Amino acid sequence: MRIATGTLSGIHDAKAGLDEFKGIPYAAPPVGALRWKPPQPVASWDGARRADHFAARCMQRPLYGDMVFRSAGMSEDCLYLNVWTPAQRKAGKLPVLVYFYGGSLLAGDGSEPRYDGASLAQRGIVTVTVNYRLDVFGLLALPALAAESPRHAAGNYSLLDMTAALRWVRNNIAAFGGDPAQVTVGGESAGSMAVSALMASPLSKDLMQRAIGESGAVLGNLKPEPLALAEQRGENFMRKLGARSLAELRAMPAADLLKALGTSDSDSFNPTVDGYFLPRSPEAIYAAGAQAHIPLLVGSNSQEGYWKSLLDDQAPTPANYRAVLQRQFGAQANEALKLYPGNSEAEVKASGTALSGDQFIAFATWRWMDWQRRTGKAPVYYYYFEQPRPAKRDGSAGPDAGAVHSGEIEYALGNLDGNHVYAWTATDHRVSNVMEGYWANFIKTGDPNGPGLPRWPAVAPKDGGLLRQAIGADTRGFIDRNTARYEFLQHFEPDAHL
Repeated sequence: MRIATGTLSGIHDAKAGLDEFKGIPYAAPPVGALRWKPPQPVASWDGARRADHFAARCMQRPLYGDMVFRSAGMSEDCLYLNVWTPAQRKAGKLPVLVYFYGGSLLAGDGSEPRYDGASLAQRGIVTVTVNYRLDVFGLLALPALAAESPRHAAGNYSLLDMTAALRWVRNNIAAFGGDPAQVTVGGESAGSMAVSALMASPLSKDLMQRAIGESGAVLGNLKPEPLALAEQRGENFMRKLGARSLAELRAMPAADLLKALGTSDSDSFNPTVDGYFLPRSPEAIYAAGAQAHIPLLVGSNSQEGYWKSLLDDQAPTPANYRAVLQRQFGAQANEALKLYPGNSEAEVKASGTALSGDQFIAFATWRWMDWQRRTGKAPVYYYYFEQPRPAKRDGSAGPDAGAVHSGEIEYALGNLDGNHVYAWTATDHRVSNVMEGYWANFIKTGDPNGPGLPRWPAVAPKDGGLLRQAIGADTRGFIDRNTARYEFLQHFEPDAHL
Protein backbone atom coordinates (compact mmCIF):
# COMPACT_ATOMS: atom_id res chain seq x y z
CA MET A 1 0.00 0.00 0.00
CA ARG A 2 1.49 3.32 -1.11
CA ILE A 3 0.48 6.61 0.55
CA ALA A 4 1.94 10.11 0.40
CA THR A 5 4.65 9.48 3.00
CA GLY A 6 5.69 5.95 2.12
CA THR A 7 4.67 2.32 1.79
CA LEU A 8 2.56 0.45 4.36
CA SER A 9 2.37 -3.26 5.11
CA GLY A 10 -0.93 -4.17 6.77
CA ILE A 11 -2.95 -7.28 7.60
CA HIS A 12 -5.13 -9.26 5.20
CA ASP A 13 -8.05 -10.98 6.95
CA ALA A 14 -9.22 -13.50 4.37
CA LYS A 15 -12.10 -14.77 6.51
CA ALA A 16 -13.56 -11.28 6.96
CA GLY A 17 -12.62 -10.18 3.46
CA LEU A 18 -10.82 -7.14 4.81
CA ASP A 19 -7.47 -5.41 4.78
CA GLU A 20 -6.49 -3.69 8.03
CA PHE A 21 -3.83 -1.05 8.58
CA LYS A 22 -3.09 -0.10 12.19
CA GLY A 23 -0.80 2.51 13.69
CA ILE A 24 -0.43 4.78 10.66
CA PRO A 25 1.17 8.13 11.58
CA TYR A 26 -0.86 11.14 10.45
CA ALA A 27 1.26 13.82 12.18
CA ALA A 28 4.73 14.13 13.66
CA PRO A 29 5.19 12.98 17.27
CA PRO A 30 4.07 15.94 19.47
CA VAL A 31 7.03 15.64 21.82
CA GLY A 32 9.78 17.93 23.07
CA ALA A 33 9.46 21.34 21.42
CA LEU A 34 6.28 20.13 19.65
CA ARG A 35 4.42 19.56 22.92
CA TRP A 36 1.47 22.03 22.84
CA LYS A 37 2.05 22.88 19.22
CA PRO A 38 -0.43 22.33 16.37
CA PRO A 39 0.23 18.96 14.70
CA GLN A 40 3.13 19.01 12.25
CA PRO A 41 3.55 16.98 9.02
CA VAL A 42 4.76 13.39 9.12
CA ALA A 43 8.28 12.67 7.88
CA SER A 44 8.44 10.26 4.95
CA TRP A 45 10.04 6.85 5.42
CA ASP A 46 11.93 4.39 3.27
CA GLY A 47 10.92 0.80 2.78
CA ALA A 48 7.66 -0.79 3.92
CA ARG A 49 6.42 0.40 7.29
CA ARG A 50 4.61 -2.25 9.31
CA ALA A 51 1.01 -1.25 9.99
CA ASP A 52 -0.05 -4.47 11.67
CA HIS A 53 -0.59 -3.38 15.29
CA PHE A 54 -2.19 -0.52 17.18
CA ALA A 55 0.18 2.27 18.18
CA ALA A 56 0.45 3.65 21.70
CA ARG A 57 -2.57 5.40 23.14
CA CYS A 58 -2.19 9.03 24.10
CA MET A 59 -1.18 10.01 27.64
CA GLN A 60 -4.16 9.72 29.98
CA ARG A 61 -5.25 9.04 33.52
CA PRO A 62 -7.22 5.81 34.29
CA LEU A 63 -10.50 7.65 34.86
CA TYR A 64 -13.02 5.27 33.24
CA GLY A 65 -13.45 1.61 34.09
CA ASP A 66 -15.24 0.60 30.88
CA MET A 67 -12.30 1.24 28.56
CA VAL A 68 -10.53 -1.79 27.08
CA PHE A 69 -7.37 -1.07 25.12
CA ARG A 70 -5.58 -3.13 22.50
CA SER A 71 -2.86 -0.50 22.08
CA ALA A 72 0.86 -0.90 22.62
CA GLY A 73 1.12 0.98 25.91
CA MET A 74 0.88 4.74 26.39
CA SER A 75 3.05 7.55 25.02
CA GLU A 76 3.10 11.18 23.99
CA ASP A 77 4.07 9.84 20.57
CA CYS A 78 0.48 8.85 19.78
CA LEU A 79 -0.82 10.63 16.66
CA TYR A 80 -1.74 7.53 14.70
CA LEU A 81 -4.86 6.19 13.02
CA ASN A 82 -6.26 2.84 11.91
CA VAL A 83 -8.03 1.84 8.69
CA TRP A 84 -10.33 -1.09 7.92
CA THR A 85 -11.25 -1.56 4.25
CA PRO A 86 -12.75 -4.28 2.02
CA ALA A 87 -10.08 -6.40 0.40
CA GLN A 88 -11.94 -6.21 -2.93
CA ARG A 89 -12.14 -2.51 -3.76
CA LYS A 90 -11.59 0.10 -6.41
CA ALA A 91 -9.46 3.13 -5.60
CA GLY A 92 -11.41 6.15 -4.50
CA LYS A 93 -14.91 4.68 -4.71
CA LEU A 94 -16.08 3.71 -1.21
CA PRO A 95 -17.70 5.96 1.42
CA VAL A 96 -15.57 6.71 4.46
CA LEU A 97 -16.29 6.97 8.19
CA VAL A 98 -13.79 8.77 10.44
CA TYR A 99 -14.77 8.06 14.06
CA PHE A 100 -13.54 9.84 17.17
CA TYR A 101 -13.72 8.07 20.54
CA GLY A 102 -15.36 9.40 23.69
CA GLY A 103 -13.86 9.89 27.13
CA SER A 104 -14.38 13.56 28.08
CA LEU A 105 -11.33 14.54 25.99
CA LEU A 106 -9.42 13.03 28.93
CA ALA A 107 -9.20 9.36 27.97
CA GLY A 108 -9.94 6.83 25.22
CA ASP A 109 -8.21 5.20 22.29
CA GLY A 110 -8.86 4.16 18.70
CA SER A 111 -7.94 0.59 19.59
CA GLU A 112 -10.95 0.00 21.87
CA PRO A 113 -12.96 -3.01 20.63
CA ARG A 114 -16.23 -1.06 20.75
CA TYR A 115 -14.89 1.20 17.96
CA ASP A 116 -13.54 -1.62 15.80
CA GLY A 117 -14.08 -0.85 12.12
CA ALA A 118 -14.40 -4.39 10.73
CA SER A 119 -18.19 -4.67 10.81
CA LEU A 120 -18.83 -1.43 8.93
CA ALA A 121 -16.00 -2.25 6.52
CA GLN A 122 -17.81 -5.48 5.68
CA ARG A 123 -20.74 -3.29 4.68
CA GLY A 124 -18.56 -1.52 2.12
CA ILE A 125 -17.33 1.42 4.20
CA VAL A 126 -13.69 2.43 4.70
CA THR A 127 -13.59 2.93 8.46
CA VAL A 128 -10.98 5.01 10.30
CA THR A 129 -10.36 5.49 14.03
CA VAL A 130 -8.05 8.25 15.21
CA ASN A 131 -5.93 8.89 18.30
CA TYR A 132 -5.74 12.52 19.42
CA ARG A 133 -4.04 14.29 22.32
CA LEU A 134 -5.95 14.32 25.59
CA ASP A 135 -6.30 16.25 28.83
CA VAL A 136 -3.48 18.70 29.59
CA PHE A 137 -1.56 17.52 26.50
CA GLY A 138 -4.49 18.29 24.20
CA LEU A 139 -6.15 21.28 25.84
CA LEU A 140 -3.69 23.35 27.86
CA ALA A 141 -3.84 27.09 27.18
CA LEU A 142 -1.27 29.60 28.45
CA PRO A 143 -0.44 33.22 27.61
CA ALA A 144 3.03 31.98 26.63
CA LEU A 145 1.51 29.52 24.15
CA ALA A 146 -0.63 32.25 22.62
CA ALA A 147 2.42 34.54 22.45
CA GLU A 148 4.46 32.05 20.45
CA SER A 149 1.54 31.23 18.11
CA PRO A 150 1.49 33.14 14.79
CA ARG A 151 -2.29 33.26 15.27
CA HIS A 152 -2.14 34.18 18.98
CA ALA A 153 -4.09 31.01 19.78
CA ALA A 154 -3.64 28.45 22.54
CA GLY A 155 -5.37 25.19 23.46
CA ASN A 156 -7.59 22.98 21.27
CA TYR A 157 -4.66 20.76 20.23
CA SER A 158 -7.03 17.75 20.44
CA LEU A 159 -9.29 19.35 17.84
CA LEU A 160 -6.36 20.42 15.68
CA ASP A 161 -5.14 16.81 15.75
CA MET A 162 -8.54 15.67 14.48
CA THR A 163 -8.39 18.28 11.74
CA ALA A 164 -4.95 17.00 10.71
CA ALA A 165 -6.36 13.47 10.61
CA LEU A 166 -9.18 14.63 8.33
CA ARG A 167 -6.65 16.30 6.03
CA TRP A 168 -4.70 13.03 6.00
CA VAL A 169 -7.89 11.21 5.02
CA ARG A 170 -8.56 13.68 2.20
CA ASN A 171 -5.03 13.20 0.86
CA ASN A 172 -4.57 9.45 1.36
CA ILE A 173 -7.84 7.56 1.71
CA ALA A 174 -8.21 6.86 -2.03
CA ALA A 175 -5.30 4.40 -1.73
CA PHE A 176 -7.47 2.38 0.68
CA GLY A 177 -10.47 2.46 -1.66
CA GLY A 178 -12.09 5.45 0.02
CA ASP A 179 -13.69 8.40 -1.72
CA PRO A 180 -12.30 11.66 -0.25
CA ALA A 181 -15.52 13.39 -1.37
CA GLN A 182 -17.68 10.99 0.69
CA VAL A 183 -16.36 11.40 4.24
CA THR A 184 -18.62 11.09 7.26
CA VAL A 185 -17.19 12.31 10.57
CA GLY A 186 -18.67 10.60 13.63
CA GLY A 187 -18.11 10.21 17.34
CA GLU A 188 -19.64 9.54 20.75
CA SER A 189 -19.69 11.79 23.82
CA ALA A 190 -16.44 13.81 23.65
CA GLY A 191 -16.11 12.50 20.09
CA SER A 192 -19.60 13.81 19.32
CA MET A 193 -18.70 17.14 20.91
CA ALA A 194 -15.68 17.21 18.64
CA VAL A 195 -17.81 16.57 15.55
CA SER A 196 -20.02 19.55 16.41
CA ALA A 197 -16.87 21.67 16.78
CA LEU A 198 -15.31 20.34 13.57
CA MET A 199 -18.51 21.28 11.71
CA ALA A 200 -18.19 24.81 13.10
CA SER A 201 -14.48 25.44 12.53
CA PRO A 202 -13.35 27.13 9.32
CA LEU A 203 -10.29 24.85 9.45
CA SER A 204 -12.27 21.61 9.21
CA LYS A 205 -15.85 22.18 8.08
CA ASP A 206 -14.99 21.57 4.41
CA LEU A 207 -13.28 18.24 5.14
CA MET A 208 -16.53 16.29 5.61
CA GLN A 209 -19.73 15.62 3.70
CA ARG A 210 -21.85 14.10 6.50
CA ALA A 211 -21.75 13.98 10.30
CA ILE A 212 -22.87 11.64 13.10
CA GLY A 213 -23.14 12.76 16.71
CA GLU A 214 -23.88 10.30 19.49
CA SER A 215 -24.61 12.17 22.76
CA GLY A 216 -22.68 15.42 22.93
CA ALA A 217 -22.07 18.87 21.45
CA VAL A 218 -20.05 22.01 22.23
CA LEU A 219 -23.26 24.00 22.61
CA GLY A 220 -25.57 24.89 25.48
CA ASN A 221 -24.12 23.94 28.84
CA LEU A 222 -21.08 22.28 27.23
CA LYS A 223 -19.90 25.35 25.34
CA PRO A 224 -16.14 26.01 25.13
CA GLU A 225 -14.64 28.47 27.57
CA PRO A 226 -13.13 31.87 26.74
CA LEU A 227 -9.40 31.89 26.04
CA ALA A 228 -8.68 34.16 29.02
CA LEU A 229 -10.32 31.69 31.42
CA ALA A 230 -8.46 28.75 29.84
CA GLU A 231 -5.18 30.61 30.15
CA GLN A 232 -5.88 31.31 33.81
CA ARG A 233 -6.57 27.63 34.37
CA GLY A 234 -3.31 26.80 32.60
CA GLU A 235 -1.30 29.24 34.71
CA ASN A 236 -2.75 27.75 37.89
CA PHE A 237 -1.59 24.31 36.73
CA MET A 238 1.86 25.67 35.88
CA ARG A 239 2.21 27.15 39.37
CA LYS A 240 1.10 23.86 40.89
CA LEU A 241 3.97 22.14 39.09
CA GLY A 242 6.47 24.84 40.05
CA ALA A 243 7.39 25.51 36.44
CA ARG A 244 8.78 29.01 35.87
CA SER A 245 8.56 29.01 32.08
CA LEU A 246 6.97 27.25 29.14
CA ALA A 247 10.36 25.74 28.36
CA GLU A 248 10.50 24.19 31.84
CA LEU A 249 6.97 22.86 31.43
CA ARG A 250 7.84 21.29 28.08
CA ALA A 251 10.92 19.68 29.61
CA MET A 252 8.97 17.91 32.37
CA PRO A 253 8.30 14.18 31.92
CA ALA A 254 4.81 13.43 30.68
CA ALA A 255 4.21 11.12 33.64
CA ASP A 256 4.86 14.01 36.04
CA LEU A 257 2.19 16.10 34.33
CA LEU A 258 -0.32 13.27 34.67
CA LYS A 259 0.56 12.78 38.32
CA ALA A 260 -0.02 16.47 39.03
CA LEU A 261 -3.50 16.21 37.53
CA GLY A 262 -4.57 13.80 40.27
CA THR A 263 -7.22 11.11 40.11
CA SER A 264 -10.34 13.25 39.58
CA ASP A 265 -11.58 14.97 36.45
CA SER A 266 -13.15 17.79 38.48
CA ASP A 267 -10.61 20.43 37.40
CA SER A 268 -9.92 19.31 33.87
CA PHE A 269 -9.06 21.31 30.77
CA ASN A 270 -11.66 22.20 28.16
CA PRO A 271 -12.05 23.29 24.55
CA THR A 272 -11.51 27.00 24.08
CA VAL A 273 -12.76 29.81 21.86
CA ASP A 274 -9.18 30.36 20.76
CA GLY A 275 -9.68 32.75 17.84
CA TYR A 276 -8.20 30.21 15.41
CA PHE A 277 -9.86 26.81 15.41
CA LEU A 278 -12.94 28.53 16.85
CA PRO A 279 -12.86 32.19 15.76
CA ARG A 280 -16.03 32.76 17.82
CA SER A 281 -18.34 30.67 19.96
CA PRO A 282 -20.02 27.64 18.35
CA GLU A 283 -23.38 29.16 19.35
CA ALA A 284 -22.59 32.24 17.25
CA ILE A 285 -21.30 30.16 14.34
CA TYR A 286 -24.38 27.91 14.20
CA ALA A 287 -26.75 30.84 14.76
CA ALA A 288 -25.21 32.60 11.75
CA GLY A 289 -25.41 29.46 9.60
CA ALA A 290 -21.63 29.54 9.18
CA GLN A 291 -21.16 25.84 10.01
CA ALA A 292 -20.93 22.98 7.51
CA HIS A 293 -24.22 22.64 5.60
CA ILE A 294 -24.22 18.85 5.59
CA PRO A 295 -26.64 16.08 6.64
CA LEU A 296 -26.48 15.30 10.36
CA LEU A 297 -27.53 12.15 12.21
CA VAL A 298 -27.65 12.98 15.91
CA GLY A 299 -29.28 11.89 19.16
CA SER A 300 -28.97 10.74 22.72
CA ASN A 301 -29.95 7.87 25.01
CA SER A 302 -32.84 7.23 27.37
CA GLN A 303 -30.64 7.12 30.49
CA GLU A 304 -27.79 9.57 29.95
CA GLY A 305 -28.05 10.37 33.65
CA TYR A 306 -29.81 8.77 36.62
CA TRP A 307 -32.12 10.00 39.34
CA LYS A 308 -29.78 8.78 42.08
CA SER A 309 -27.06 11.22 41.05
CA LEU A 310 -29.54 14.09 40.94
CA LEU A 311 -30.84 13.27 44.42
CA ASP A 312 -27.37 12.45 45.76
CA ASP A 313 -28.65 9.00 46.76
CA GLN A 314 -31.50 10.38 48.87
CA ALA A 315 -34.81 8.51 48.79
CA PRO A 316 -36.86 9.32 45.65
CA THR A 317 -39.65 11.09 47.53
CA PRO A 318 -41.55 14.09 46.13
CA ALA A 319 -40.29 16.21 49.05
CA ASN A 320 -36.63 15.36 48.44
CA TYR A 321 -37.05 15.92 44.72
CA ARG A 322 -38.72 19.31 45.19
CA ALA A 323 -35.93 20.38 47.54
CA VAL A 324 -33.31 19.54 44.91
CA LEU A 325 -35.15 21.52 42.24
CA GLN A 326 -35.58 24.48 44.56
CA ARG A 327 -31.84 24.51 45.25
CA GLN A 328 -31.05 24.34 41.55
CA PHE A 329 -33.69 26.61 40.07
CA GLY A 330 -34.74 28.92 42.91
CA ALA A 331 -37.76 30.98 41.96
CA GLN A 332 -38.17 28.92 38.78
CA ALA A 333 -38.53 25.62 40.67
CA ASN A 334 -42.27 25.47 40.06
CA GLU A 335 -41.70 25.85 36.33
CA ALA A 336 -39.12 23.05 36.50
CA LEU A 337 -41.65 20.85 38.31
CA LYS A 338 -44.15 21.35 35.49
CA LEU A 339 -41.59 20.17 32.95
CA TYR A 340 -40.08 17.45 35.17
CA PRO A 341 -42.99 16.47 37.47
CA GLY A 342 -42.35 14.55 40.69
CA ASN A 343 -45.63 13.79 42.43
CA SER A 344 -44.89 10.13 43.13
CA GLU A 345 -41.88 7.90 43.55
CA ALA A 346 -42.26 6.65 39.99
CA GLU A 347 -42.45 10.20 38.65
CA VAL A 348 -39.43 11.27 40.68
CA LYS A 349 -37.38 8.41 39.25
CA ALA A 350 -38.49 9.10 35.67
CA SER A 351 -38.18 12.89 35.84
CA GLY A 352 -34.99 12.76 37.90
CA THR A 353 -33.40 10.50 35.29
CA ALA A 354 -34.59 12.78 32.49
CA LEU A 355 -33.36 15.96 34.19
CA SER A 356 -30.01 14.43 35.11
CA GLY A 357 -29.48 13.24 31.53
CA ASP A 358 -30.57 16.55 30.05
CA GLN A 359 -28.22 18.52 32.27
CA PHE A 360 -25.34 16.17 31.54
CA ILE A 361 -25.50 15.90 27.76
CA ALA A 362 -28.96 15.53 26.16
CA PHE A 363 -29.66 19.28 26.27
CA ALA A 364 -26.41 20.15 24.49
CA THR A 365 -27.15 17.45 21.89
CA TRP A 366 -30.65 18.87 21.35
CA ARG A 367 -29.15 22.34 20.96
CA TRP A 368 -26.92 21.07 18.13
CA MET A 369 -29.83 19.32 16.42
CA ASP A 370 -32.00 22.42 16.74
CA TRP A 371 -29.42 24.84 15.36
CA GLN A 372 -28.55 22.53 12.46
CA ARG A 373 -32.17 22.00 11.44
CA ARG A 374 -32.75 25.77 11.55
CA THR A 375 -29.60 27.04 9.83
CA GLY A 376 -27.81 24.03 8.32
CA LYS A 377 -29.65 23.76 4.97
CA ALA A 378 -29.45 19.94 4.97
CA PRO A 379 -31.53 17.11 6.49
CA VAL A 380 -31.15 16.27 10.18
CA TYR A 381 -32.08 12.84 11.56
CA TYR A 382 -32.76 12.85 15.29
CA TYR A 383 -32.73 9.61 17.31
CA TYR A 384 -33.58 8.44 20.83
CA PHE A 385 -31.77 5.22 21.72
CA GLU A 386 -33.69 3.24 24.31
CA GLN A 387 -32.32 -0.31 24.33
CA PRO A 388 -30.99 -1.22 27.81
CA ARG A 389 -27.94 -3.42 27.96
CA PRO A 390 -28.68 -6.96 29.20
CA ALA A 391 -27.39 -8.65 32.34
CA LYS A 392 -23.66 -9.17 32.74
CA ARG A 393 -22.29 -12.59 31.84
CA ASP A 394 -20.78 -13.10 35.28
CA GLY A 395 -24.10 -12.46 37.01
CA SER A 396 -22.79 -9.44 38.91
CA ALA A 397 -25.48 -7.11 37.56
CA GLY A 398 -28.85 -7.41 35.92
CA PRO A 399 -30.09 -5.49 32.89
CA ASP A 400 -29.73 -1.70 32.87
CA ALA A 401 -32.95 0.22 33.52
CA GLY A 402 -32.46 2.29 30.36
CA ALA A 403 -29.92 3.01 27.65
CA VAL A 404 -26.98 4.43 29.58
CA HIS A 405 -24.43 6.95 28.31
CA SER A 406 -22.13 5.25 25.76
CA GLY A 407 -24.36 2.16 25.74
CA GLU A 408 -25.24 2.58 22.06
CA ILE A 409 -21.71 2.38 20.65
CA GLU A 410 -21.49 -1.39 20.14
CA TYR A 411 -25.00 -1.46 18.66
CA ALA A 412 -24.31 1.35 16.18
CA LEU A 413 -20.91 0.08 15.03
CA GLY A 414 -21.84 -3.60 14.96
CA ASN A 415 -19.53 -4.60 17.79
CA LEU A 416 -21.68 -6.43 20.34
CA ASP A 417 -19.59 -9.57 19.96
CA GLY A 418 -16.43 -7.64 20.86
CA ASN A 419 -17.86 -6.79 24.30
CA HIS A 420 -17.69 -9.90 26.48
CA VAL A 421 -19.09 -8.24 29.61
CA TYR A 422 -22.77 -8.54 28.69
CA ALA A 423 -24.95 -11.55 27.84
CA TRP A 424 -26.24 -10.19 24.55
CA THR A 425 -29.62 -11.55 23.45
CA ALA A 426 -31.22 -12.13 20.08
CA THR A 427 -33.11 -8.85 20.60
CA ASP A 428 -29.84 -6.98 21.16
CA HIS A 429 -28.44 -8.36 17.92
CA ARG A 430 -31.63 -7.42 16.07
CA VAL A 431 -31.46 -3.86 17.43
CA SER A 432 -27.78 -3.65 16.47
CA ASN A 433 -28.53 -4.82 12.94
CA VAL A 434 -31.15 -2.09 12.55
CA MET A 435 -29.00 0.63 14.09
CA GLU A 436 -25.86 -0.29 12.18
CA GLY A 437 -28.00 -0.42 9.05
CA TYR A 438 -29.14 3.14 9.64
CA TRP A 439 -25.56 4.29 10.27
CA ALA A 440 -24.24 2.49 7.16
CA ASN A 441 -26.95 3.92 4.90
CA PHE A 442 -26.34 7.42 6.23
CA ILE A 443 -22.58 7.12 5.70
CA LYS A 444 -23.22 6.00 2.11
CA THR A 445 -25.99 8.41 1.11
CA GLY A 446 -26.70 11.01 3.82
CA ASP A 447 -30.03 9.26 4.49
CA PRO A 448 -30.36 6.41 7.05
CA ASN A 449 -33.34 4.82 5.32
CA GLY A 450 -33.10 1.64 3.29
CA PRO A 451 -34.76 -1.72 2.56
CA GLY A 452 -35.83 -3.71 5.61
CA LEU A 453 -35.52 -0.83 8.08
CA PRO A 454 -38.36 1.04 9.81
CA ARG A 455 -38.91 4.40 8.10
CA TRP A 456 -36.98 7.26 9.73
CA PRO A 457 -38.22 10.74 8.76
CA ALA A 458 -35.94 13.75 8.87
CA VAL A 459 -36.60 15.99 11.84
CA ALA A 460 -39.45 18.44 11.22
CA PRO A 461 -42.19 20.09 13.28
CA LYS A 462 -45.38 18.07 13.62
CA ASP A 463 -48.37 18.29 15.98
CA GLY A 464 -46.61 20.55 18.46
CA GLY A 465 -43.37 18.54 18.54
CA LEU A 466 -40.54 17.27 16.39
CA LEU A 467 -40.26 14.04 14.42
CA ARG A 468 -37.77 11.71 16.05
CA GLN A 469 -36.79 8.06 15.77
CA ALA A 470 -36.80 5.72 18.77
CA ILE A 471 -34.24 2.95 18.27
CA GLY A 472 -34.61 -0.17 20.38
CA ALA A 473 -36.65 -3.35 20.59
CA ASP A 474 -39.54 -1.35 19.09
CA THR A 475 -37.87 0.96 16.58
CA ARG A 476 -40.38 3.56 15.46
CA GLY A 477 -40.96 7.20 14.69
CA PHE A 478 -42.60 9.41 17.30
CA ILE A 479 -43.26 13.06 18.08
CA ASP A 480 -40.82 14.47 20.63
CA ARG A 481 -42.39 17.23 22.72
CA ASN A 482 -39.41 17.98 24.99
CA THR A 483 -38.46 21.30 23.40
CA ALA A 484 -39.98 23.19 26.35
CA ARG A 485 -37.60 21.36 28.71
CA TYR A 486 -34.56 22.40 26.75
CA GLU A 487 -35.70 25.98 26.26
CA PHE A 488 -36.15 26.16 30.02
CA LEU A 489 -32.64 24.80 30.64
CA GLN A 490 -31.27 27.30 28.14
CA HIS A 491 -31.90 29.98 30.76
CA PHE A 492 -29.89 28.09 33.39
CA GLU A 493 -26.62 27.34 31.65
CA PRO A 494 -23.87 26.79 34.20
CA ASP A 495 -20.26 27.12 33.11
CA ALA A 496 -20.14 23.36 32.68
CA HIS A 497 -17.95 21.36 30.35
CA LEU A 498 -17.66 17.64 29.62
